[in-house]
Amino acid sequence: MISTPDPRQRPFMTVDVFTARPYMGNPLAVVLDATGLSDAQMQSFAAWTNLSETTFVLPPTPAGEAAGADYRVRIFTPGGELPFAGHPTLGSCHAWLAHGGMPRQPQRIVQECAKGLIGIVRQDGRLAFEAPPTAISAVEPALLADVAQALGVAPQQILRAAWLDNGPRWMGVLFEDPDQVLALEPDHARLKALNAKVGACALYGDAQAAPALIGRSSREARAFATGQRMSGGVPPSGVSPSGVSPSGVPPGEASPGGVPPNLEVRGFASPMGVAEDPVTGSLNASLALWLRGEGLLRAPYIASQGCCVGRDGRVHVSEDGHGSLWIGGHVVDCVKGQVLL
Repeated sequence: MISTPDPRQRPFMTVDVFTARPYMGNPLAVVLDATGLSDAQMQSFAAWTNLSETTFVLPPTPAGEAAGADYRVRIFTPGGELPFAGHPTLGSCHAWLAHGGMPRQPQRIVQECAKGLIGIVRQDGRLAFEAPPTAISAVEPALLADVAQALGVAPQQILRAAWLDNGPRWMGVLFEDPDQVLALEPDHARLKALNAKVGACALYGDAQAAPALIGRSSREARAFATGQRMSGGVPPSGVSPSGVSPSGVPPGEASPGGVPPNLEVRGFASPMGVAEDPVTGSLNASLALWLRGEGLLRAPYIASQGCCVGRDGRVHVSEDGHGSLWIGGHVVDCVKGQVLL
């Protein structure tokens, strides 16, 4: 890690995003006063935390402040900086508010990032960001075939595919059944070589009417479907032989006090140094716009992500009267203190 010539104590939090229960969502490290840190120092610290993202909160730029920004955030993965990302947006906002941040508008927080200004609202005990515009384009057939091979599936098993770019660029791939998504065992080195971040998804049954249909299948069948195959009698880390993650919730079923999901999602970000992201806001935002445009899924709905890495993430997607999509989730505190940086 690159050392700071004159390190000082900076307020710091680690929060868990897209979960109401600590340690079951996607963790985020937040440095709440990054003033004076260089790009190299931020990148080095993000590599040291080794989380999917680490954020650095700063005052807005003059242009951002003039446009109404409350604060600015820079977002780093272990491998590079992102112009925008979903769980860092919600997690940084939560940490900023917890640290005493006061938005100019009581009902709306405005975050500045490299993508631009992102609106955030409080929503039924959760925070939600407005899905930014997403450029959607076709995937080259040869590349799609290579990606299918890296995912360990036949190309014809992928029903639809598209490039989805809302800052981060994902290749969205739609499967017929959530079981296929949960069973994926990608060749991450191959995906990295292809420079393809892949967001795999599938709808649960009639996603608008009976989302729990598949989720009610037997645990034994689910264990096979999720790819938790026994090797020498020992299942992979994060899952029990019955196919239940540490959350105690089989894939496709409701979290305690919740409702079953409508969509299963997995995000593979090998080119950014993250084999599988536990829960991904930017990916869910672009998937929501893509699936709506394809006429396959309309908000409101809930997406599930993280089961295969021992998490129980829930992403709440809603649509306002103007047709804008909002990507929401709970955020909980895990660590509060100071970091010497």
